[in-house]
Amino acid sequence: MVRQSRASPAPLVIITRPAGQGAEFAAQAARVFGADRVIVSPLMMTEYLPIVPRLAGFSALVLTSPAAVEAIRRDPQPLPTLAYCVGARTAAEARALGLIAQSADGTAEDLMRLVTRAHHQGRVLYLHGQDIRVDLAAALNSAGIETVSALAYRQLPAPLSDSARAALAGDEPLLLPVFSPRSAQLLLAEMEAAHVRAPLHFVAISPAAAAPLRQIPACGLTIASTPDAAGVLDAMQRVEWGSASD
Repeated sequence: MVRQSRASPAPLVIITRPAGQGAEFAAQAARVFGADRVIVSPLMMTEYLPIVPRLAGFSALVLTSPAAVEAIRRDPQPLPTLAYCVGARTAAEARALGLIAQSADGTAEDLMRLVTRAHHQGRVLYLHGQDIRVDLAAALNSAGIETVSALAYRQLPAPLSDSARAALAGDEPLLLPVFSPRSAQLLLAEMEAAHVRAPLHFVAISPAAAAPLRQIPACGLTIASTPDAAGVLDAMQRVEWGSASD
């Protein structure tokens, strides 16, 4: 197949991230593919929860998403100044709250390695969502770093929009970035209820996010070279329609 070029019609892009992150990524995708080619249809709504326990007595935070940072902003209280963050965007959000943030620039496993290498004294508080792929608290406690786990937010399922369903039932090629294993599972469930006719190509942020998508026959699948939004957007631009999974 021929690689997409400027002369070729851009695919439709369906962005299913939660509203805040989805809007930011949609703006980036619109600059590449055109604003009229981007459909925003969040598959999850974020519900923020009071942080328990209170943050007193901790020397650092462990944060795996911008949503964890937003949970802190919504529940102001005395904070440790140090935050270990999974990636650059989470670290940037933490710095905006006045924290001294270190980024693992990768996955939960990279974050675990950063904390075990860099943290030398005191308890840490791991703020996370309801659905976690890696139990960082257990891993860090096993490594000798006292870690308390606290549920700070949860992602509630939301249905695809009418425009996203119409695109799935249409004939135009669809490009679907997927940012987590749970997003992949929710997308699969929604697609089972839709009448899918369009050619599909998924771009997953990680092998874990890609795994559920492999059960969909006759679709393309690419895994981003770096596990972040920039890596996903770069991979989206490199998609060759009709190519096999990467």
